[in-house]
Amino acid sequence: MKRKYVPDLTRQMAVCEVNYARLNKLMPDLEGCDVREFQLVWGEHQAQIRIKVEERFVYTTTLQISQQEQSGSSWLDSPALVVRLYHDANMAEVICLKRRRQLSGVYPYPNREMHQPDEKVQLNEYLGEWLSHCQQYGQLIEPVFSVDA
Repeated sequence: MKRKYVPDLTRQMAVCEVNYARLNKLMPDLEGCDVREFQLVWGEHQAQIRIKVEERFVYTTTLQISQQEQSGSSWLDSPALVVRLYHDANMAEVICLKRRRQLSGVYPYPNREMHQPDEKVQLNEYLGEWLSHCQQYGQLIEPVFSVDA
């Protein structure tokens, strides 16, 4: 008999805490910054990661984190993650994919949307990989402003 999936809350909280710390290193000026973009290059592949502030409140900030491929392989869209930062708890959690409803902590399997039982855990770990790549290999893309004489 197949065992029911039981979430490991301690592990999930640890992943969310590490992701919060990574985001704070990538966006130390979060209160005043609306968008931050990073260029990633590894081998022949290039990608651009965009972190955009969607909304700000006293205890939470909602971000959209997306990837734009630049290596010509546009046949598969990369997900755009909607991430909520909980400043009082120092945690960052993927709450949904763009254009989808909020994710559940556990899904029965099989299900209509074909979510994995631990879909939310996998997306939070995926977010951690993106953020880690930005820290290790990312080059911050800063806009260039011209100064008129």
